Amino acid sequence: MAKVKIQPLGDRVLVKHIEEKEQIKGGIIIPDAAKEKSQEAEVVAVGKGRLADDGKRIPMEVAVGDRVLISKYGGSEVNLGGEKFTLLREDDVVAILK
Repeated sequence: MAKVKIQPLGDRVLVKHIEEKEQIKGGIIIPDAAKEKSQEAEVVAVGKGRLADDGKRIPMEVAVGDRVLISKYGGSEVNLGGEKFTLLREDDVVAILK
């Protein structure tokens, strides 16, 4: 994957969905438009963290390269350099896969 030149602001995270392997059962092929997007993603870029009410920065819990599960309808899709990414808040990341 090419290095993306983008820096999310605050507590935002840029992720790239990890494509699931296509399996054909019973000879039925599901078109791309009908497939749900994967909830598993790789973190590509992270912001510096959210600012607390007292002005201190709360550090991010995710880091570049982490494999994460994200909420199903969270974030905004963006196209960068011909690739699709999702930009979302850290709150929309529900788990880090180890």
